[in-house]
Amino acid sequence: MSRLLLGQTLAFTADPFAGPPDDAVRHERHGGVLVDDGRIAAVGAADALRAAHPDANVTDYGEALILPGFVDAHAHYPQTAIIASWGKRLIDWLETYTFPEESRFHDAAYAAQMAETYLDLVTAHGTTTVCTFCTIHPESVTAIFAAAERRGMRLVAGKTAMDRNAPEFLRDTAQSAYDDSKALLQRWHGRGRLSYAVTPRFSPTSTPEQLAAMGALWAEHPGCPMQTHLSEQRDEVAWVADLFPQARDYLDTYEAAGLVGPGALFGHAIHLTPRETARIAETGGALVHCPTSNTFIGSGLFDTARRAAEGHRIGLATDTGGGSSFSMLRTMAAAYEIGQLTGTALHPAQLLWLATAGSARALRLDDRIGTLAPGMEADLCILDLASTPAIEQAAARADSVWEQVFPTIMMGDDRAVAATWIDGAPTAR
Repeated sequence: MSRLLLGQTLAFTADPFAGPPDDAVRHERHGGVLVDDGRIAAVGAADALRAAHPDANVTDYGEALILPGFVDAHAHYPQTAIIASWGKRLIDWLETYTFPEESRFHDAAYAAQMAETYLDLVTAHGTTTVCTFCTIHPESVTAIFAAAERRGMRLVAGKTAMDRNAPEFLRDTAQSAYDDSKALLQRWHGRGRLSYAVTPRFSPTSTPEQLAAMGALWAEHPGCPMQTHLSEQRDEVAWVADLFPQARDYLDTYEAAGLVGPGALFGHAIHLTPRETARIAETGGALVHCPTSNTFIGSGLFDTARRAAEGHRIGLATDTGGGSSFSMLRTMAAAYEIGQLTGTALHPAQLLWLATAGSARALRLDDRIGTLAPGMEADLCILDLASTPAIEQAAARADSVWEQVFPTIMMGDDRAVAATWIDGAPTAR
């Protein structure tokens, strides 16, 4: 039977960075979303949908806002247990917290436990799609794909490749990284709602030979995404220059290995040269903004408005556990604050677009997720715009939907998520 969800609806019809944000959105004050067989069948005015589908099972969310589910375009699910660990910059943080925790994921039972915990946490925050790094262990990849498959959840993930500048117990080789990644790709990519991502961690932890092996694998399977890190911190950029003296810049370490092109996802990408920014835009790669991580670890300020004006695909991400929250609401709030520091006050429509359609576009999944439109997969986030007394009193003064939703963006958390729907069904809470 069809399900009819009633509430306010907000559907993007265009990129709000490409023109006036109000012109990119269709808002229904009394709207509805018809769901049938895991897909959105119709979006429109509540009364019209009720009349056209009198037999539909109705769920009325009142004044809540029905949105596409949030899309987190860069995360590290194996770092769930170490989120918000105190006091380190990137390299020290990796050595002190990340590598010891990731070493535990050779244990399939532990990996399975953390995969379930992680997906419980993100879906409670309204996130319905995640693109995540795993560890060097195939068990970590199997755990997260199996957990997502049981939930009917769309997921992008890959085995992290590292063959240097990491503890010996967390190193693979160029050959083993290729072999393991290929086997996992063949097992999981395209299975249901799952996608495999070729995943070199970043150039400092991969030899040129390993990067080339990952480039060869990607060339054999160009329909897969490729995810890595780029120019997160200035000392990291300097380190890459020392490790790759022949490279023109950081991006060139990937380009020489065949790891630049459509489907490439570059996390952080803060400290880019003009050549790098032009080349990524030209080749159809995507930049993934990780604002809570960038402030928490002290990396720098990503200039969202500038990169959007340059024509880049831009995703938004928690980067947990370097990021300090599982919430895409908190991530939007941090993106707004960084926008203020870089000279552009991002519009609420732009923030919501980054967390939904923008991230879906970065992942090249925007033909399936990220917008409320007929034929799209029915992944939905229902936001209570009066979830706390502070938010309620601020929203009550609103003269527009943007004034109503902005307090939730800036102050909301999992209490603001009235429901999360995945593949056409509400998740357990």
